[in-house]
Amino acid sequence: MREKKERKVLPTLKFMFGILVREKPWFVVIYVIMGLANAASTTAGIVVPKFIIDELVAMTGGDVQAHITNAIIWAAAFMAVLSVSSVIAAAGNYFQDILREWFIEYIDIRLAERAMEMDFQHTEDPDALDKLNKAQEGMSWYSGGIVGITDSAYYIFVNSVTALTSAGIIIFTCPWLLPVQIISLVLIALFQSKINGIEQKSFAELSTLNRIFFYLFEGLSDFRFGKDIRLYHSADMMNWKARHYTEEMCGIWKEQSHEERRYQWRMDITNSLRDGISYFYIGWLALTGAVSIGDFSMCIGAAGTLYFSLNGIIDGFQGIFNKCRYAHRYIEFMDYPAAMQKGTRKVTGDSHMIEFRNVSFRYPRSDKWVLRDINITIKQGEHLSVVGLNGAGKTTFIKLLCRLYDVTEGEILIDGVNIREYSDEEYRKLFAVVFQDFSLFAFTLRENIAFSDSKDNDETINDVIKKCGLAEDVKKLSTGLDTVIFKSFDENGTDLSGGQRQKAAIARALYKDAPVVILDEPTAALDPVAEYDIYRQFDTLVGGKTAVYISHRLSSCKFCDRIAVFADCTIKEYGTHDELVGRPDGIYAEMFAAQAQYYIG
Repeated sequence: MREKKERKVLPTLKFMFGILVREKPWFVVIYVIMGLANAASTTAGIVVPKFIIDELVAMTGGDVQAHITNAIIWAAAFMAVLSVSSVIAAAGNYFQDILREWFIEYIDIRLAERAMEMDFQHTEDPDALDKLNKAQEGMSWYSGGIVGITDSAYYIFVNSVTALTSAGIIIFTCPWLLPVQIISLVLIALFQSKINGIEQKSFAELSTLNRIFFYLFEGLSDFRFGKDIRLYHSADMMNWKARHYTEEMCGIWKEQSHEERRYQWRMDITNSLRDGISYFYIGWLALTGAVSIGDFSMCIGAAGTLYFSLNGIIDGFQGIFNKCRYAHRYIEFMDYPAAMQKGTRKVTGDSHMIEFRNVSFRYPRSDKWVLRDINITIKQGEHLSVVGLNGAGKTTFIKLLCRLYDVTEGEILIDGVNIREYSDEEYRKLFAVVFQDFSLFAFTLRENIAFSDSKDNDETINDVIKKCGLAEDVKKLSTGLDTVIFKSFDENGTDLSGGQRQKAAIARALYKDAPVVILDEPTAALDPVAEYDIYRQFDTLVGGKTAVYISHRLSSCKFCDRIAVFADCTIKEYGTHDELVGRPDGIYAEMFAAQAQYYIG
């Protein structure tokens, strides 16, 4: 077990201190200066009172003025040390606060970057999501991140210096205090180690609950869910769930507190015995004349300082071990293994042929096949419509084509090459996609379309929004393309309608100007007139690009060259609209007839 802990602690220390030295090396010097100043003021607080007391006691038998002068000099020196130390501590704490905030942002950005670049299938993997949550909490609440770990190392340094000073004083004045402090310290360290283990256990149990807890409370306070909560009277259910998981978390904390209490009272008894023995021993030395009154004061101070310094050293090491075990979750997430093989090959040429060859797929952690034995070829410039009932595998087909998941069996080829051989960056340049669950961001409309705030490409943006039928809506916005979507951060922002959002998403796909355009239910939120305009301009929108088009509205299929009908996890029918609609008892013909009856009087 110890070896396992060290395998986490040492790499974590190396990793965290490596970041500190690389990003903010000057702060190491500040920590050293703060440590020396702290140790100097603590040592002065032990030693100086001895000389002041001895000078005051000696006044009864000598030169009173000289002893008063010496006492004042010692007091002045003590105040000077404290003043300098306080100034250094205040300045150090100021820079420490700045550093803490800087590294919090640094870690948050790195976690966000990692989450965005890791394989998409991990975003739907509970294990990966738990590791992300543990990484976030492990680097914030539980470890304090890089500064929290550095603080523990700083306290080890400070307490080591003061412990050496205190031990030296004790050895020469009251040596038997040393074993008393050390024995009690060993016992305290053992009890504290047990408490740390209990905290680690609770941390593991709380990880998933914390995710659920924050999801619920974000939902309860998120205005986006306001309509559904009110119209479906779901407030009671949401509140019940919040109370349920709050009680479950409190139960874990209660159990943790109960287990920790068994060791806490043992620590209290140990401390009481240590203090009683120490005071009795030093008092006996003073009464027998073995030490002066000043020495008595110094021994009391040195004993307390030695104990708390040694305790601080052990706490520092335990803190580092504890914090590193939490912070190691960050390293584990940053090193989370890739789910897919990555190639390095570049995509060349302007004409591309797509081929699914004997492709079958089931999602990770599932035994259910979503697609079975898919064979289809999509030629350059061909417009393919993908239709089928809900759950037939249409969107999964698109996810595989975009390589958000790897096929379970078979292979997907681009220009005769397995897509696993291409680099992700190169391969994804091929596709502009509008998923049915697309997202717009609380940025300007320009940034949502071009993912840039530059106005250099406004001509292209205006062209694509005109093609998508969004141009007139943009003219009505207060600041045009500079209008912020949603009111999350800007009271002058606008909430686009569902149809406007969908048009903006289509504009984003067209702006990318990729050779393959994929539209997954692109007109679901459009009214019939807007939908007709999109269909009518379909060839203009897509042009000579390859297009894959998913829709439940089969009238759109007339605008496509081929239609693939998905059913029973595979492609059941394939052909043109005229071919498929003319098949007696065909799936497509039946679906088309069922929809057509609503448009025929």
